[in-house]
Amino acid sequence: MSELKCPFSGHVGAVTAASQAEQGQWWPNQLDLTLLHQHGVASNPLGPDFDYSAEFQKLDYAALKGDLLALMTDSQPWWPADWGHYGALFIRMAWHSAGTYRLIDGRGGAGHGNQRFSPLNSWPDNTNLDKARRLLWPIKQKYGNRISWADLIILTGNVALESMGFPTFGFAGGRVDHWAPEADVFWGRETQWLSDQRHQEDGTLDQPLAAVEMGLIYVNPEGPEGHPDPVASGKDVRDTFARMGMTVEETVALVAGGHTFGKCHGAAPAEHLEAEPEGAGLEHQGLGWQNRFGSGCAEHTITSGIEGAWKPNPTRWDRGYFEMMFTYDWELTKSPAGAWQWVAKDVRPEHLIPDAHVPGRTAAPIMTTADLSLRHDPVMAPIARRFHQDQQAFADTFARAWFKLTHRDLGPRSLYLGPEVPSEELIWQDPIPVRSHPLVDAADLVAIKADIAATGLSVAQLVSTAWAAASTYRDSDRRGGANGGRLRLQPQRSWPANDPDQLEPVLQALETLQQQWNQRLSGGKQLSIADLIVLAGGVGIEQAARAAGLQVEVPFHPGRSDASQAQTDLAAFGVLKPLADGFRNYQRSGLPLRAEELLLDRAQQLSLSAPEMTVLVGGLRVLGANSGGSPHGVFTHRPGVLSTDFFVNLLDMGTAWTPTDPSQTHYEGRDRTSGELRWRASRADLVFGSNAQLRAIAEVYAQADGAERFARDFVRAWTKVMELDRFDLKGSA
Repeated sequence: MSELKCPFSGHVGAVTAASQAEQGQWWPNQLDLTLLHQHGVASNPLGPDFDYSAEFQKLDYAALKGDLLALMTDSQPWWPADWGHYGALFIRMAWHSAGTYRLIDGRGGAGHGNQRFSPLNSWPDNTNLDKARRLLWPIKQKYGNRISWADLIILTGNVALESMGFPTFGFAGGRVDHWAPEADVFWGRETQWLSDQRHQEDGTLDQPLAAVEMGLIYVNPEGPEGHPDPVASGKDVRDTFARMGMTVEETVALVAGGHTFGKCHGAAPAEHLEAEPEGAGLEHQGLGWQNRFGSGCAEHTITSGIEGAWKPNPTRWDRGYFEMMFTYDWELTKSPAGAWQWVAKDVRPEHLIPDAHVPGRTAAPIMTTADLSLRHDPVMAPIARRFHQDQQAFADTFARAWFKLTHRDLGPRSLYLGPEVPSEELIWQDPIPVRSHPLVDAADLVAIKADIAATGLSVAQLVSTAWAAASTYRDSDRRGGANGGRLRLQPQRSWPANDPDQLEPVLQALETLQQQWNQRLSGGKQLSIADLIVLAGGVGIEQAARAAGLQVEVPFHPGRSDASQAQTDLAAFGVLKPLADGFRNYQRSGLPLRAEELLLDRAQQLSLSAPEMTVLVGGLRVLGANSGGSPHGVFTHRPGVLSTDFFVNLLDMGTAWTPTDPSQTHYEGRDRTSGELRWRASRADLVFGSNAQLRAIAEVYAQADGAERFARDFVRAWTKVMELDRFDLKGSA
């Protein structure tokens, strides 16, 4: 039979992931713009009009929880439940879904059900969690689109805890499924599972990573690089959980609470396991880690390689974990799979643990090296001993920490769905006061905009201030943005990218204007500083458009509220501080990534397409919004005018570009004939002429007929950024 060929392209068969990778093979430094276009409508079987929030409201929540409760003890022969209860398996499933979250960039986490896809579905640390999701499939099938996989995975973990006697803090739905892996998440540069190329010589873990090895959720349970040193492991545990946004107290509670249930599985070496789900044969239908040892399940299960349970009564919430830890001395040994673990010495008969599957067989409690770090680490040990003595404090801290773990990337409380949403407002939720006053109307806005224009603030001041407020948003965990007006608060007010000295008079002028209008408005109407900052940015753009001979109106929807300093977690907001913002040509020195890569990352976090990124950069440059008043990329002799000059002059073949520093970070453009200096640029500017895809977009705006399209597209993209955190507006969630 002849080869199957595409009659239009000459390709052999379809374009596969392997053939797509050839682009990177030939040009490894090429900018991958596909990151901006992932999770599109074309890949979503539910279509663009599917409203998950509306579907969730139709869910019979009580019936779903009842079915999940029944599932906990409905042991299946193809994957028998330990002690007849699946609770620990489902806790691990939920934990490992949420536990990939890292605070520094907000990526990872449970928000989109990505445990279903590579690489997460095939990580060594997720061995056999494919079975947990298959056990859940009949329930997902029954309730359909009224519950997402992302929500179901976390809710199942909650029900598992409750079924074993633990009162959870609550549950909120609202996680919308993705239908493909998250290509924007950097999981590490290692090319082998359970390898470590992410630590510096001084032991510092590379940002933004949290796990200590490729393919792990947190730390190596056997100890750093497999060395069974509880004290050294404690440092890893504290660092990793801190990178997830957890305090030390929350860390101790999570480790102890999670390990109150279930057991580890290491009946034999991992060489008995076949390929992970992504590498498994078609006949296995996505199930990986086929086990050739014994029955392949039950007492023959191989997962982490460690074997045994932490305490008696592994399907019941009690104080047994700390009781075992502090009652016994621990002997270092190896599991049947060859993994380092610790076994309690001289165990009393009442503390011997019945085997999960073999009647009459018992074993002593075990601990991992990471577990014993809670006993030996000088920071965590006092907390662990306090929890040992105060079970109620332990339970309360674990309940809150579990809720934080499983909801950290869900976004603001306004997006929380369901009857079990806690009423208590938590500082890590970035609280914003609920608006309790009428909004300004169209007539008010006309007058307010006139007063903004009368302040004498420049286009650059108005636009850069609004951008500084709104561009903190990151789509990975839906934090940041203009709502809350936190630009006027610490730490944002002092961030170098925001030019504090230049920002201060702008904020003072707008705050004075706000006070005046709030005294003048009738009918109880009020104007927030958050709204005023965004409105002022729109005024600046409209002024710049008029200077270009164009009439545009920047859409504006009031309704933002102002948070207080007390509602702002300084440390948690510190991670939103921009190290680079290519839209403002700002970059802290010494960063390892190129400016164009950092720009792409920022654009992806703002959920921008390549055309939106392009038009915003071109517009912000000519409006003078660069941080520090930098001249780089300001390819115009009329700054403050909403013109296409950035694109026209960038693509002008009369200019020759040369780097001005050895690192090729900055460039100068000179007249090809006279050698006269025309422009200065950064890599974040020149990429729009260098990258073939971005150049094609830039050409659209540089054309003679591009001015009106440019203004229209800029306003649309600007408005999108200003409203990314306006989840109350239809279509913005």
